[in-house]
Amino acid sequence: MTLKIDIVSDVACPWCAVGIASLERALDNLGRPQDVVLHFQPFELNPDMGPEGVDAIEYLTQKYGSTPAEQAVNRQRIIDRGAEVGFAFHPDGRGRIHNTFQAHRLLHWAGTLPDDQAQHRLKLALLRAYQGRAENINTHPVLLACVAEAGLPESEAQAVLDDATRYAHEVRERESFYQRAGIHSVPAFIINDQYLISGGQPPEVFEQALRQIQAETTDA
Repeated sequence: MTLKIDIVSDVACPWCAVGIASLERALDNLGRPQDVVLHFQPFELNPDMGPEGVDAIEYLTQKYGSTPAEQAVNRQRIIDRGAEVGFAFHPDGRGRIHNTFQAHRLLHWAGTLPDDQAQHRLKLALLRAYQGRAENINTHPVLLACVAEAGLPESEAQAVLDDATRYAHEVRERESFYQRAGIHSVPAFIINDQYLISGGQPPEVFEQALRQIQAETTDA
C-alpha cells in the first residue's frame, strides 16, 4: 500500500527545511521505497506581509521579543541542524522576511504537472534560494530561476505569475483546510491522512515512524 505524505510547510520556515531534509535522509536510509508519495501543502507564516518584506532582526524582535544576540544563537543552532542532514543555510541568515504566497501558487501549479516529482524538485529549489542564499522569494526573477533549477517549463510558470488569481483560491482553500484540521505550526508531516509527525525531527524519528506505519499497513 502506498504511503502518502502530505508536508504542510512554508518556504519562509527554516525548521521546514530541516524537517524536509531529515525526511529525505530517512527515505534514503530506507532505500527510497517506491510506495512513498510526497505532496507539499501550503502554509504561510506571514500571510499579511507586504511585498517589500521586513528586516529579519526587527521582525524576530517584534514577534518573539528576542535580542539580536539571542537570534544569532538560534540561527547557529538551525545552521548546525541543517548541516547534520545536508541542508546548507545562509551563514548570515535572511536579511529580510518575505511574503511566500507566489511561491505557494507556483508549488500548486507544479503539483498539476504530469511529472510527479515536479513539485518536490521545485520545493527544494525554493528552499535553497530563500534559506540557503537569502534571496527575495517574492520576485519573479528569483522564482523563475527556481523553476529553471527544478527543470520545469519557465513559460508556463511565467503565465502563472502574471495572473495573480491563478491558483490563488486553491492555495487559500488548502491553507484553510489544514488550519481547520488543527495544523497551526510547521512543518507538519501527515501520513496516510491519519499519522502526524510535527517539527524538524531528526532522521531516525522519521525512519522509525515510517517503518512502524508500513508494518501496521501491511498487517492490516
